[in-house]
Amino acid sequence: MSQPQLRPLGATLGTEAVGVDLSQPVDEETLGWIEAAFAEHPVLVFREQKLGPAELAAFGRRFGKPKIHSLVDYRHDDHPEVSWLTNVDKDGKIDWFGVKRATDWHTDSPYEDEPPRLAILHAKEVPSAKGGTMFADMRAAYDALDDAMKARLAGLTGLHGRHDGPYGVRLYEGDPEQRLDRKYTEKARPAVVRHPVTGRPILFVNPLHTHGFAGMSKDEAWPLIEQLAEHSTQDRFVYYHRWRVGDLLMWDEQATMHRGAGDYEPSERRIMLRTIVYPN
Repeated sequence: MSQPQLRPLGATLGTEAVGVDLSQPVDEETLGWIEAAFAEHPVLVFREQKLGPAELAAFGRRFGKPKIHSLVDYRHDDHPEVSWLTNVDKDGKIDWFGVKRATDWHTDSPYEDEPPRLAILHAKEVPSAKGGTMFADMRAAYDALDDAMKARLAGLTGLHGRHDGPYGVRLYEGDPEQRLDRKYTEKARPAVVRHPVTGRPILFVNPLHTHGFAGMSKDEAWPLIEQLAEHSTQDRFVYYHRWRVGDLLMWDEQATMHRGAGDYEPSERRIMLRTIVYPN
């Protein structure tokens, strides 16, 4: 295989990896190329792929440990390391919560004992228009903060819960009971973290799961969280991915926030396979 190439898709985020066939076993040279590309480009897109759940889980295992999703009803029956991201229920009907799900800015599972390294999403069916996923570059967002805010954040520790803040309460309001196989307790994370490969500082605060800061009242913390969310999701930091069937997209769970755009016709089917990968 010839050397893969990178092609930019967005101004700050979104990079296509051209010349990689993930339906075949990925050799060590290609894996090294993907790792190097991913360190600098935390939203990496592979077009025209065709992976089943077993192949998707196997690809995820090249980067760490895929974890069984806590939402029992969204797990793939035969491959529990893989979950469905879909608006179609098991009877083939539109699942209204599947349309609404994950449409607020967030990072996945910062309330786990160990937060995930990356996630991989593979499009199987997509709406005829829109239905995209949006990503915010939390490296660029940090860089653009003024010195006073950077100094303030350097001493702050964010408090993360599953949906304890105002956004989480709103998003899950009226949600049919979701079957979880575990309970989560609040986790404390630095408000600014460093990328493990590049060392770049990253703003690690998201409005869905970050509901406060250690030693700060909620009345003081929430306006700061909203201010940081508004700053981080300016157009200049955001990439909107327009899905095509066969797209496989991997994103860095520290360096980005994401959300479903929720902008498609709800009667149209949107079915994707996902695996979330944790560090070894």
